[in-house]
Amino acid sequence: MGAWAGLGCVGSFLIAVAGPRAVADAASPWWYQPSLGGKALSTALVYTGIAVLCAAWIGLGRHAAGEDTTPLILIAVLWLVPLALGPALFSRDAYSYLAQGTVLHIGANPYRTAPGALAGGAHAPLLAAVSPFWRHTTAPYGPLFLGIMSVIVGITGNHLVAGILLTRVVELAAVALLAVQVPRLARALGADPSRALWLAVLNPLVALELVAAAHNDVLMAALLVAGLTAALRGRPVWGIALCALAGTLKLPALAGAVFIAVAWAREERGTAAMLRFGAAAAAAAAVTLAAVSVVTGVGASWLSASVLATPARVHLAVTPSTQIGYTLASLAHDLGLGVSTRGAESAVGSVTLAACALLGVLLAVRVRVRTVVPFTGWLLLAAAALGPAAWPWYFCWALPLLAACRDVQRLSVLWIGSVAAVLVIKPNGILALPQSSAPAVLAVYAALAGLWWAARRGGPGRGLTARSHSALVGT
Repeated sequence: MGAWAGLGCVGSFLIAVAGPRAVADAASPWWYQPSLGGKALSTALVYTGIAVLCAAWIGLGRHAAGEDTTPLILIAVLWLVPLALGPALFSRDAYSYLAQGTVLHIGANPYRTAPGALAGGAHAPLLAAVSPFWRHTTAPYGPLFLGIMSVIVGITGNHLVAGILLTRVVELAAVALLAVQVPRLARALGADPSRALWLAVLNPLVALELVAAAHNDVLMAALLVAGLTAALRGRPVWGIALCALAGTLKLPALAGAVFIAVAWAREERGTAAMLRFGAAAAAAAAVTLAAVSVVTGVGASWLSASVLATPARVHLAVTPSTQIGYTLASLAHDLGLGVSTRGAESAVGSVTLAACALLGVLLAVRVRVRTVVPFTGWLLLAAAALGPAAWPWYFCWALPLLAACRDVQRLSVLWIGSVAAVLVIKPNGILALPQSSAPAVLAVYAALAGLWWAARRGGPGRGLTARSHSALVGT
């Protein structure tokens, strides 16, 4: 284990040291600029570091087993801290976070006012660091996250480096919460806690797309796992409140609150008891959502179509609906049919969203205490894949939940998919695959699905041992 841990440290260090030159531009300066040659060499070193980190993670997985998770937590610290001290890699979203936090901090509503309103004056450098694509788009995130970013901006002002570093402090706290809660969730489900920690925290997808990129999805995932763990430990109403709190970071986490409410309501004996629990569950969710809305000062304005519509503005070659629509339009063009590519992508996108909604309804009808974690995980995985933009870090919504399930955490598709996902985004945040590669990427998705189906056959959701289930139902 020590050799793999050391190799991972080398990979993490290479990425952190070469990163500033690999993404250097006038809009996002960094506080250290090591002399490792030009941008091309630095980019090559970043990719070398990625390969080394992935190899170390896969090698470490051979030793990740048992109850003692302390060695893995120490390794996670060694791997993640260098990345947390480096520049924002693989995405420029962190600058958008700071800009939206600034909009809220100056008293405007980020659900009605885009970062473009910061043009001119002291905020000009921050706006220049935001991707032009998002400068005139309102916030797609929940009010709790924007409130956190407003506090960060209040501390760091217009200092970009300090803002990114303080954002990383918050996100590392979320990673620490994951490191505590994921093993607990795995134990409740009769799964291997070390294996779950290896998949959910040391994963290169987490290290690169959440920590190095400073994405807020790790905050949502940590609270979601905490909520489901609380429910399985006999506190379902508290679990619903935590999942609702996660939903004020990003809306998909509300699926956890719904599934907990439905699953535990079914365990109540008698209609009156079921109604009492339903009322308590609804009150816990409503009070949580209302409290965050009031404290952050945005009211109910965040519950708008724009929060859901913003991700649909991008068309990615790694999004299944885009891949299928593009491929169908290309075939139609080859046959001499005048089919609009955008129209085909939009039509397929509507179908995939409807399929995801139908899956959510079917899972809600079938969910029980013993299946609440895997069902939530599968639905979030489907939401990431079938939504309008399947960014690699979206799959981290489901990753810690599936990693904690006994019959899922040994599936090779999880680590194969994780490694593949970290390779599709360039260090500068640009997708490495052109839209014309959509048919090939679709074939990769099909291969991963086939691998999953061949390995899993028994179907999702058998996450609890009989003894654990009996204990949980009795609480």
